[in-house]
Amino acid sequence: MRRVVLIVVAVVAFVVAGCATSTSEPEGQSSSSTASSAAPGGPSLVNLGDSFSAAAGVQPLEADSPVMCFRSSRNFAHVLAAAQRYRLDDVSCSGADTSDFFTPQYEGVAPQLDALDADADVVTLMIGGNDSSVYTTAIGACSDVAASDPAGSPCRDAHGSQYVDIVRDSTYPALVRAFTAVRAKSPDARVLAVGYPWILPADTGCYPTMRVASGDVGYLRRLQAVLNDAIARAARRTGVDYVDMSRVSEGHDACAPVGQRWIEPQQGNSGASPVHPNAAGQQAIADQVAAALR
Repeated sequence: MRRVVLIVVAVVAFVVAGCATSTSEPEGQSSSSTASSAAPGGPSLVNLGDSFSAAAGVQPLEADSPVMCFRSSRNFAHVLAAAQRYRLDDVSCSGADTSDFFTPQYEGVAPQLDALDADADVVTLMIGGNDSSVYTTAIGACSDVAASDPAGSPCRDAHGSQYVDIVRDSTYPALVRAFTAVRAKSPDARVLAVGYPWILPADTGCYPTMRVASGDVGYLRRLQAVLNDAIARAARRTGVDYVDMSRVSEGHDACAPVGQRWIEPQQGNSGASPVHPNAAGQQAIADQVAAALR
């Protein structure tokens, strides 16, 4: 997510917690990767999206990942390509929003749509959480005020429907535009938009492991549900398949124990950037996408 990447560069990932490791690269590095596990001539898979798609913080990084993209060689697209023998072109990039499908995200990082053509067989993507910086801003805002009333709902009290309104009014039409463009570039491809796995549990949270006041846990869960619903509706409207991660990720949120959680928390994170899927989470996403492709 966009705010996360900026903070990672300052060695403090996401809402000022944890860190992610990166590799350096020459200037002008393309965002495209061809880390394929398939024999030449096999079906092609193009992966687009943000830090959830790139698997920010999951080691090792892809050898030719642009330095700001933090793209892992163990993200769900790589896992899927290895298992199903796809020729993979992965252009996912941490911090991406839908505008980065159309314009360069960073110097030397091409618009993600440039990776698509009429010959693509499968296109996967996770996108939307960074549009208008809505979810990253909400997490940051809620973390900033949690200490003032850990048992209350200071974030909901301060911001009300602000973030939900942004998703409905701005993120949804941006998703429709992006998905429509993907379909236009690869009209014969199977296109799958993946929803975000649950970041927080359904009831009380785990303050201060996740710096969210107990009364704001439901507030952020609802925002994530509205975001996933926007992705699902945009997918239906544009003829894209939606891969729902909500049901299978229940109980694997950032408050779950080590070994059970798929999302790493703000404090005590290990194996991924804070508030991002770890390797187990990426495997779970790959499994759901594979099931949808059957």
